[in-house]
Amino acid sequence: MPADPVLARVGVHQWEEPCISGTRGSGTAFFSGCTLRCLFCQNYTISTDGFGRRISINQLADCFRDLEEQHVHNINLVNPVHFMPAVRAALQKKPPHIPVVWNSGGYERVETLRAMDGLVHIYLPDLKYKSSEASLRYSGTEDYFTYASKAILEMVRQIGECQFDADGIMQKGVMIRHLILPGHTNDSIQVLEWIASYLPKWVCVSLMAQYVPMGKAQQYPEINRRITKREYEKVLDKLFALGLENGYVQERKAANIKFTPAFDLSGVPEAEDTLI
Repeated sequence: MPADPVLARVGVHQWEEPCISGTRGSGTAFFSGCTLRCLFCQNYTISTDGFGRRISINQLADCFRDLEEQHVHNINLVNPVHFMPAVRAALQKKPPHIPVVWNSGGYERVETLRAMDGLVHIYLPDLKYKSSEASLRYSGTEDYFTYASKAILEMVRQIGECQFDADGIMQKGVMIRHLILPGHTNDSIQVLEWIASYLPKWVCVSLMAQYVPMGKAQQYPEINRRITKREYEKVLDKLFALGLENGYVQERKAANIKFTPAFDLSGVPEAEDTLI
């Protein structure tokens, strides 16, 4: 990826957690590229293949303004980590009057997050793995948990307790997403145990059951299927046993590719650069 931001889609998104999407939707900017190489990524076309259009910082700031004018609940930055300097500059140029959501895979440096302190109101990170073996096999890095755990602790330090408006829309807070992978319920349980042991009780957890084999997942037989009812209930029971009831739980029927948006450059400004 270049230093300038590369976007694949900009628009109103209805499929985030209820306190993020609300009734008017989340104003979402999908960035291309990624700090990880998750072979099962539902956004594989943009995260790994890099489809998108390169734009300027001024154009990115205009995108945020245009989204705000559509009366969305927030500006949702999906996978912005590797474009942090450009994103920071765009937000500083035209600060939105609605919350900014940092929606990331969790694999980022504390220094990156500190550079965004005061500009982000809601952190929405993944906590994908506890196991270094699983993170290496499926995402290309064995130190995922080392960095993600430190990153989440920094997010919590910055934001403090969650705040919601009268309609239940999050205005400030940290919500950790965890996607249950088939055959890896023990790792999911270890992730939940870490959250319960090291984070404040007010941190929200979003337990996700939407896994569908995408990207290169078909080349790995052990994850080339949806999760079973037994796997789902095992992790769900642990979530409640740990008292992590502040957040959301997806139903298994959420495992459907229809919830993956079309990455067709909708809402992305025209630029002189060709597609990459």
